[in-house]
Amino acid sequence: MPNAPRWAAAAAATTLIAVTATGCSSGSDSGKDAGSKAAKAGTSASPSGTSSPSSSSPSAGGVTVPAGPGPQGSYTVQKQPEPGTCAYRYTAAKEPLPDPKCTPGATNPKVTQATLKTTICRSGYTADIRPGTNITSREKTANAASYGYKGSLKDAEYDHLISLQLGGDPNDPRNLWVQPPSPGHKTGAGPNNPKDVVESKLKAAICSGKTELAKAQQAIVKDWTTALSALGLTNEKPAAKDPKAEDGE
Repeated sequence: MPNAPRWAAAAAATTLIAVTATGCSSGSDSGKDAGSKAAKAGTSASPSGTSSPSSSSPSAGGVTVPAGPGPQGSYTVQKQPEPGTCAYRYTAAKEPLPDPKCTPGATNPKVTQATLKTTICRSGYTADIRPGTNITSREKTANAASYGYKGSLKDAEYDHLISLQLGGDPNDPRNLWVQPPSPGHKTGAGPNNPKDVVESKLKAAICSGKTELAKAQQAIVKDWTTALSALGLTNEKPAAKDPKAEDGE
């Protein structure tokens, strides 16, 4: 994997505490990795192993989010940061946030403000571009080592920082991280990820025109726990469930 860009995350409203990953639990891919159908969604011309194109998405909030290679007809396992080189951050409420130097997020260049109706606002789009578990399960194991995660992988989610439903790149390693369980998690119960609800509400706001794609992407990168309030969307309802999509996709 090319060196991930090193940029500082903008100051979040919550208190962030840099810590190395400990204990609580990582494990299932939370269904986000069903077989890839990227060809149906318009595959990128770049090779599936490419993860650092020179382009980037429009900046929002003063930070430019890098653009990934986009959906591929066939995905390959992407190299992860070296073991122990990434550190989780936590909000004052103990919600996990990724290391911005390892996981700055990456956008899907096929998803723009002009293509919303044919991409993320279309039922089945995310299912069409998901990498398969034969790819993501190996990446997840390696990424857990990157973050020093010691919990059960079955209790953590291999999460797209910018989710597929918000125009995140499907398999750029800059956009994926092993997300530890949130507070209140019961060991062995699988991932409990309140970030999924935030993502669904942001998608609803994007598709209804209440916020712009780039602004939502930047807000989720900065701090998923404050994304809704930062955009004035605390009362937004989640998007209607896409029967073809996985939770949090």
